[in-house]
Amino acid sequence: METAEIRRRWLAFFESKGHTVVPSAPLIHEDPNLLFVNAGMVPFKPYFLGQETPAWQRATSVQKCVRTGDIEEVGKTSRHGTFFQMNGNFSFGDYFKRDAITFAWELLTSSLEDGGYGLDPDRLWATVYQDDDEAAALWLEHTSIPAERVVRRGKKDNYWHMGVPGPGGPCSEIFYDRGPEYGQEGGPEVDEDRYMEIWNLVFMQYELSAVRAKDDFDVAGPLPAQNVDTGMGLERIASILQGVDNLYDIDEVAPVLAKAAEMTGKTYGATGAKTAGESHPDDVRLRVVADHVRSSLMLIGDGVTPGNEGRGYVLRRMLRRAVRSMRLLGYDEPALPHLLPLSMERMSASYPELRTGFDRIAQIAYAEEEAFRRTLAQGTQILDTAVESTKGGGGDTLSGGEAFRLHDTYGFPIDLTLEMAAEQGLSVDREGFVALMDEQRQRAKADARAKKGGHANTEVWKQLRAAGETDWRAYEELSSEARVVGLVRDGESVEELLPGESGQVVLDRTPFYAESGGQVADAGVIGGDGSHLVVKDVQRPVKGLVAHTVEVVTGPLRVGGQVLAEVDPQWRVDACQAHSGTHVVHAALRQVLGPTALQSGSYNKPGYLRLDFAWGQALSADARAEIEHVANLAVRDDLPVSAAYMTLPEAREQGALALFGETYGEKVRVVEIGGPWSRELCGGTHVRRSAQIGAITLTGESSVGSGVRRVEAFVGMNALSYLATERALVAELSEIVKAPGPQLPERVSELVARLRETERELERMRRDQVTAAAGSLTDDAKDISGVTVVAAHVAGGGADDVRRMVLDTRGKLGEERPVVVALTGDGGAKPVVVVATNESARGRGIKAGALVRVAAQTLGGGGGGKDDIAQGGGADPAKVGDALAAVEREIGALS
Repeated sequence: METAEIRRRWLAFFESKGHTVVPSAPLIHEDPNLLFVNAGMVPFKPYFLGQETPAWQRATSVQKCVRTGDIEEVGKTSRHGTFFQMNGNFSFGDYFKRDAITFAWELLTSSLEDGGYGLDPDRLWATVYQDDDEAAALWLEHTSIPAERVVRRGKKDNYWHMGVPGPGGPCSEIFYDRGPEYGQEGGPEVDEDRYMEIWNLVFMQYELSAVRAKDDFDVAGPLPAQNVDTGMGLERIASILQGVDNLYDIDEVAPVLAKAAEMTGKTYGATGAKTAGESHPDDVRLRVVADHVRSSLMLIGDGVTPGNEGRGYVLRRMLRRAVRSMRLLGYDEPALPHLLPLSMERMSASYPELRTGFDRIAQIAYAEEEAFRRTLAQGTQILDTAVESTKGGGGDTLSGGEAFRLHDTYGFPIDLTLEMAAEQGLSVDREGFVALMDEQRQRAKADARAKKGGHANTEVWKQLRAAGETDWRAYEELSSEARVVGLVRDGESVEELLPGESGQVVLDRTPFYAESGGQVADAGVIGGDGSHLVVKDVQRPVKGLVAHTVEVVTGPLRVGGQVLAEVDPQWRVDACQAHSGTHVVHAALRQVLGPTALQSGSYNKPGYLRLDFAWGQALSADARAEIEHVANLAVRDDLPVSAAYMTLPEAREQGALALFGETYGEKVRVVEIGGPWSRELCGGTHVRRSAQIGAITLTGESSVGSGVRRVEAFVGMNALSYLATERALVAELSEIVKAPGPQLPERVSELVARLRETERELERMRRDQVTAAAGSLTDDAKDISGVTVVAAHVAGGGADDVRRMVLDTRGKLGEERPVVVALTGDGGAKPVVVVATNESARGRGIKAGALVRVAAQTLGGGGGGKDDIAQGGGADPAKVGDALAAVEREIGALS
């Protein structure tokens, strides 16, 4: 049974039991504590925590998940993977243990003809929490499972909580006996390889007041409502129903692994493919490729783009690990164009949007592979330089800082640094590297906490939300009479805010737009009954509640007071222009570049917009001009702007574009500009007709990651001001160079060419002077223990000058007797030293690389090179005389 069919049967079964089928949420989640959705219940967490009220009492989903905590373990065994799918059925105060158990048993054991999975009941085992007599009795009463296959286990195995105070409760796990070839008899207590866990039924029935560990917590009492949260790993049940050993052999993964093996000429799982009880390195690499290609496909499909931090860094790491693994397997050509389409073909049976969006996905992935191929070449050179410098300084360990720089700046994998350093006889300060990585992670966590800002303590907002939802009027009006229902200062609820204080105000009604969808919050004032407050920000700390961050100018403002909330009308007009302008620029991009130029993020504020979109190369000047032209034509044509609410499937059917990573409810708002020309899901504020946007002027275009570009623009009066500034600048330049505006490019190019020629002539003159000054170097040659030595300083000489002079002088002195030429120069930012030896000197054991290291150490730096010529540098130009003297002493010692 194919995985897509297993998924379909799950949803159909629970829909027949009265559950609402909830589509998988995107892998990108709004929870600042999570990079990705990592469990099937994550999208439902606000309901279990009581932060939001669910729209249904019963729900079912197959949720996409990514876990990256043990990414280094991927491939080492057949159990670890990053992307997986979790089948779940949920009850919010509706059914409880009895129905959860009977539903699970029915689906697992019903015949294939009846829509079930057709598992043999004699192979199923159940575990329950050791004190959960109710669950144990229900298994015996409502299924055919015998008592000896219902096992009681402790808190570590059969009690669930979120790791923090909140809901929790006992759970019941279902195991499948894969047979004696997989291990010992005796049930899951004896062998969890043979007895594979396939389903976990969590019974949330208690409020936990303190959680110290998995099996150490305090129970405050029963929850007001009993909930059910279950999870079945789709890949696990697929391996059972497809009769294979593990997730790497199922239909959604195996084709990619097989293709990678074919491309590299390897045989997966061949005889002798284990060493010392571990998987053969080739098998590990093939599993890494299969897992990471699929995970990357799903992440890019949900809007993640490669980057150097956060989610983008995880994706980049996966793509690069896959490419690196193919190279280690012996395949040096681009691999993703062969592997990614295979993964798409398998996964699109469950996620058809992967097929329709594959051009965009492939463009991003292939660009990242190509960038990494360049990185490998560049990083190898940088690593070689670092290794040479380390050896030159007499060291045998590459610093953790250097390894971290290679990793963080150039994307050079630490395992590659370790391997290549070892090849050159060096170890790596792994502890120093790990410490720097930990510092980076701590900074990332601090940033995440900062982003949560004043809304980190959700309890106060949950209490305010329980009193009612904010009547949000941003689409209808700019001012609203309202009542103050709550005040918050420093995360705590207060009864009043005094003059000079800052805090958050919750009103029963507001016209203020709360920041979302890339649009900044409205500005304005709140006032009444002697109080006047300036609104600095507007957010939604929990769904349904709007909080205004304010500074109190006059007051006090008290809970229960009547106020007038007023949006700054000019601010709103400018904000509407910017948001509608973003939609227009997006549509223009797609018209000019094609449908793969999809928006992946945006930001707009009054008068300004920026838009990130999928594209693999810089835009030409002509393309930028055409995009700006198409956008302004849409403004000129005064296209109608409208908004309508509909279901998400209806919106998709109409071709509405959704922003990747956004979470949408059952009803979505679709904004159209000119009908189908621009049709997007959007909750922002907009103009009523496109002419109200005013002028649109593109001001910049840049890269923000592999396969992602960013355009920036001014709109409305800001656009006109920008153009006026540009016009004044052109006029000023015209006056300076004495040429009219249309002739400026030609005139400036002519002046630049003349300047460059002058600079080249000056450089030639300088070199001639240096060479002339060095012409008599051979006259200063001295004999040191039978070796002809020239050791001198070339004032003003740069590295190229000094190197040329060293070689020239060595050539003049010939090969009749041993010759060493050592010159220093100070023409660059730091002093440089170059040493050359002839064949006779090398025959006496005098090597240029060793002499350069002696000189460079004296200069406070490092260096190295070949036996015949080597180069180094330092930091202290005052020590050049000492450095040359050190070289002469070393020659004497060697001779």
